[in-house]
Amino acid sequence: IFKTTVTISTIRMQKMTHLHFYFHDILGGNNRTTMRIIGLPNQTVRGFGSTFMMDDPLTEGPESTSKLVGRAQSIYALASQHGLGLLMVMNFASVEGMYNGSALRILGRNPASDTVREMPIVGGSGHFRFASGYALAKTVWFNQMTGDAVVEYNVSVVHY
Repeated sequence: IFKTTVTISTIRMQKMTHLHFYFHDILGGNNRTTMRIIGLPNQTVRGFGSTFMMDDPLTEGPESTSKLVGRAQSIYALASQHGLGLLMVMNFASVEGMYNGSALRILGRNPASDTVREMPIVGGSGHFRFASGYALAKTVWFNQMTGDAVVEYNVSVVHY
């Protein structure tokens, strides 16, 4: 006996969306947004293999007091033995406006010492279902002593 499944499809138009925001990564002090979860105790913050968990605010502007538009929730690791090459597994979760509750996914290499880095958008949820595209990241501010940083993101994403 064969079973037939009927699928009803709603045609959704492909859209291109451009997003711009700032990511605040704080590794030190009382208001940390990132913490090392794997690494040797005597290793520097930037030691090969060190792995971090983060929940960073995404804001409209580079100031920490700027309007919150989302959260960057991620695990990332120092994956390069030469230079500052990170492996990023990251969600950009929107908490504001028409994309509230939607998220984009990044999975890829972030050569953090490059002026501008390109990382792939590999999926999404909510308004960003079937998302693909890319994110361009540019460090606006970096503290070499603490590892704290503010990074500007320009994201271009195709979704349905």
